[in-house]
Amino acid sequence: MTELFNPVIISVIVMITLCLMSLNVMLAILIAALVAGLTGGFTLTDTMQLLIKGMGGNAETALSYVLLGALAVAINKTGAAAVMAQRIALMVGKSKMILLLVITLLACFSQNLVPVHIAFIPILIPPLLPLMDRLKLDRRAVASSLTFGLTAPYIVLPVGFGLIFQNLIKDQMIANGISVDISMIWQSMWLPGLGMLVGLLFAVLISYKKKRVYREEVAVVNTEKISLKPAHYWTLLAAILAFAIQLLTGSLPLGALAGLLVMFFSRAINRKELEEVMHDGVGVMGFIAVVMLVAAGYAGVIRETHAVEGLVSSITQLVGASKLGGAMLMILIGLFVTMGIGTSFGTVPIIATIYCPLGLELGFSTAGIIALIGVAGALGDAGSPASDSTLGPTSGLAADGQHDHIWDTCVPTFLHYNIPLVIFGVIASLVL
Repeated sequence: MTELFNPVIISVIVMITLCLMSLNVMLAILIAALVAGLTGGFTLTDTMQLLIKGMGGNAETALSYVLLGALAVAINKTGAAAVMAQRIALMVGKSKMILLLVITLLACFSQNLVPVHIAFIPILIPPLLPLMDRLKLDRRAVASSLTFGLTAPYIVLPVGFGLIFQNLIKDQMIANGISVDISMIWQSMWLPGLGMLVGLLFAVLISYKKKRVYREEVAVVNTEKISLKPAHYWTLLAAILAFAIQLLTGSLPLGALAGLLVMFFSRAINRKELEEVMHDGVGVMGFIAVVMLVAAGYAGVIRETHAVEGLVSSITQLVGASKLGGAMLMILIGLFVTMGIGTSFGTVPIIATIYCPLGLELGFSTAGIIALIGVAGALGDAGSPASDSTLGPTSGLAADGQHDHIWDTCVPTFLHYNIPLVIFGVIASLVL
């Protein structure tokens, strides 16, 4: 029973409980980090120092989100977002399913075809809220669609963020003594990806199919076609340049900065508007950036406690030679770790160090170990309060204050994606 008092388990339970009690997410993560440090044998002061030291791990991500938030606000000021939203509204008509399909595809494209990740959400979703309200569309279905598109493509497709994620798995497995190539990664992850698709269909066709009425305070979508202006074309050029520089340099901050500069020097936005853009950009994405920093600090505290290794040691004693029991417990450990850290990319190096030797000892195939690592990483992205894959959807859907991060984003995505990921992940680890 000592594994129940493991710092990872205790701190994640504390974080989830506080979030469900509607405490601010950032405060919940901070308290959970302090709990992890104290139960791991550190003093309060040492724990805070570890947390602050670990925050540097997400510094680039945080800067990216602030600059992308500013770019999103700039694009919105030119009216380009309104044009796009109107085109989507005219195409959708009165069909909720078509709107959900379009949103899901856009989210998928944001991971692979045009890898801007969550930056498109504060640009596109708020202008679509009037349409969603008019259709009486349950925003929990939209949150489920967005999170699916932000998560499923990178675990299945070796393109864009998917290539980064799958190369990370490959490199970490090689570093831990298992020889793999990139083709083995995506071939081992199609079953978990299928599980997420099942979860998406269940969410939009069954769980959140009924009409849901929101406050009717938002203006009705304009159905008269908006003519394109020079600022719109400059905005398009800025977006293309931001995308190109991101691909060439591998730096999201550089891409976002280039896009902002193009819009400024082309006078798509003026000097006064630029000040507002930067201020509002921090308002739109700044909170997500800070949460990601705190989550990285929490991950640093978890690593220093060496609590994950303790959990794995408990697994070997519990399951013996049972592959089924081992698969289930390994994935559940991944769930606890990623629920706290909130990032699949940051979790892989932690769990691969332990999963590789343990997987070999329990007799899993290489493909099975890949599935265990990939699923364990994806679990947190699909339901953690600290994940950008849940914070992103909330940033758009809560623009008018009618969407709750925990109950309308995290709980629905946790139920509809983490449950099938666990089931299909276990099956994949045993049959591949």
